[in-house]
Amino acid sequence: MEMSISRAELLARLPAAVAGDDYVEEGSTLVHREDGRRWTIVLEPLPALRIAMLSLERLRVTLRFENYAAAEVQRFLQRFRLYFQRGGG
Repeated sequence: MEMSISRAELLARLPAAVAGDDYVEEGSTLVHREDGRRWTIVLEPLPALRIAMLSLERLRVTLRFENYAAAEVQRFLQRFRLYFQRGGG
């Protein structure tokens, strides 16, 4: 997914978004390992989104899951999206 967010802001919100799961940074990848399971979040910088004089940082965020049940992945993604959702209007 593409997100209009800085790496620093994403990292500040991430602990709540992943329900406090411990993770380590391995370069551009964040990794959580537990009981033979693993999730990874890969952060790739994208060109800034420019709208008139406004410039928004962007990241491509790729989430991968190993040895998680489909329902667990859905719950994780729902929580993750909720913590990064922004209101408009």
